[in-house]
Amino acid sequence: MLYFEDFRVGESVTAGAVTVSQEDMIAYASRFDAQDFHTDPVAARASFAGALIGSGWHSCSLMMRLMAETFIIESSSMGGPGVDEVKWLRPVRPGDALSLRRTVLAAKPSRSRPEMGLVQLRVELLGEGGAPVMEQVNWIMFGRRGLTAPRPAGDWLGQPWRYSPPETPSPLEPPLEAAEPARFFEELEIDRGFALGSFVFTRDEIVAFAGAFDPQPFHMDEEAAAQSQFGALIASGWHTGSVWMASMVAHRQRQLAAFAQAHPGRPAPRLGTSPGFRDLRWLKPVFAGDRISYHSRVVSTRASASRPQWGLFFHHNTGVNQRGETVFSFEGCAFVERRPTI
Repeated sequence: MLYFEDFRVGESVTAGAVTVSQEDMIAYASRFDAQDFHTDPVAARASFAGALIGSGWHSCSLMMRLMAETFIIESSSMGGPGVDEVKWLRPVRPGDALSLRRTVLAAKPSRSRPEMGLVQLRVELLGEGGAPVMEQVNWIMFGRRGLTAPRPAGDWLGQPWRYSPPETPSPLEPPLEAAEPARFFEELEIDRGFALGSFVFTRDEIVAFAGAFDPQPFHMDEEAAAQSQFGALIASGWHTGSVWMASMVAHRQRQLAAFAQAHPGRPAPRLGTSPGFRDLRWLKPVFAGDRISYHSRVVSTRASASRPQWGLFFHHNTGVNQRGETVFSFEGCAFVERRPTI
């Protein structure tokens, strides 16, 4: 069992392995990130990516599973408040073999809770030849030796890696307002906000996602969760983020439909991939039965030097529960096509 005291600044450990199949990538993306370069090998060739690649949120979820397998499950982990930064450095392609490297950047006892300490980690997904395909920096809370009750026992890793939705999956519910047509880079308005839709996190949804990607006791079992610091079953933070992505894609599809209606026969602006995000915060637990409504607001834009036909737009994103409490937020960015010149 690893406790706070076992994480030494500067220590680096490489462990774990998973090979990502095309079926794995499509199964995740079909539910949470149904863009053509994640779901359709043929359509992906004509996309921004040029070939089928894994969703960045899938990579985050795979990283969480590797973290669980290699050290989180056998530790006094008490969860994490968020992620400082994620960088998607290289695309993950079908057949890629991934491993995990974690490096301790900082460690500090909690001032308000003496039974706990916080550890800052740089965690990398390594591809072929050890080259990083993804990097994240985040803090994790760990119980201190002799001051923390042991975690409940259970085979939390006895689940397949591929995501399978429950038999009766919860629907994404669109907002009441109609979507406006999709816009090219030059047409984006700073500070314009959008309601993306809402989603009810049922027990079955929470357990299905956690079984594949985040099999910690407070995500997997109601009895074990009742003994945790949360007091009840909660959704994985990566589940909350994945549903944001699904809501964004559904919103984008409504925008494209509105564009086709407003401009028949005219090619619609395309979205590209994202280089990463920062300042992701899980502000409150998402419990079974909570309805989370997602929102996005354009913060700024920047022309792309490397891809002159594309621009980057930066957006602030939130998830709000049925009590009006913000449970989730982050700062994201993505490529969007520029208006073609005539």
